[in-house]
Amino acid sequence: MSPEVFVEILRESMFMVILLVSAVIVPSMIVGLIVAVFQAATSINEQTMSFLPRLIVTLLALSWGGNWLVQKLMDFTFHMVEQIPQVVG
Repeated sequence: MSPEVFVEILRESMFMVILLVSAVIVPSMIVGLIVAVFQAATSINEQTMSFLPRLIVTLLALSWGGNWLVQKLMDFTFHMVEQIPQVVG
């Protein structure tokens, strides 16, 4: 296997990881930022007030985007399996 092929596979893999993780993390991060601004404005320092909305948004993102996430991962896996003869041969 040439280094160029390895680098291309690594690049595609890292892009897929970033795409799948960001689909779940970004909504949670936005809600966390909104709650943090609200807590700073009102001087409320309750830990559960920050945790619970982020948990709910993360679960909603997983439930709404789960089908898309699994489909992207399956497409990537099929693409990698199709490339096996090119990498080996």
